[in-house]
Amino acid sequence: MLVSEVMTHNVEILSPEATIREAAELMRAVDAGALPVCDGTRLVGMVTDRDIVVRGIALGCTPDSPVTEVMSSQVVWIRDDAEAEDAARIMRERQVRRLPVIDENRKLVGIISLGDLTQAVTDREAGATLETISEPWPSLTP
Repeated sequence: MLVSEVMTHNVEILSPEATIREAAELMRAVDAGALPVCDGTRLVGMVTDRDIVVRGIALGCTPDSPVTEVMSSQVVWIRDDAEAEDAARIMRERQVRRLPVIDENRKLVGIISLGDLTQAVTDREAGATLETISEPWPSLTP
């Protein structure tokens, strides 16, 4: 099954000029824990509720700080014509719960989440993906 068949379409986005407060308000309004940040239709980052709280507080950001101060700019994405199994593999490898989906023109067209994958992969693969995503990253200290 293709990513385009199971992804969430019509995703709300933030502009790079949006504030952390605007990001949090939009997340609350649409009941989402992550939002893509786009400059026009070009994906430039992702911001999560965790980025706002953990990174934002650690950096001393205010609610009026730009979302670019807390977003992840190294975004892992997948093409809409990829297989859902490829999305599961990327999620396992990168330990992420959602992937922005782009088309052949690199335009954001949706998001595929771990929940979306349950429609397209076996229960075993979905379970393995969740298990791997939930594992702590290896410690950087001995």
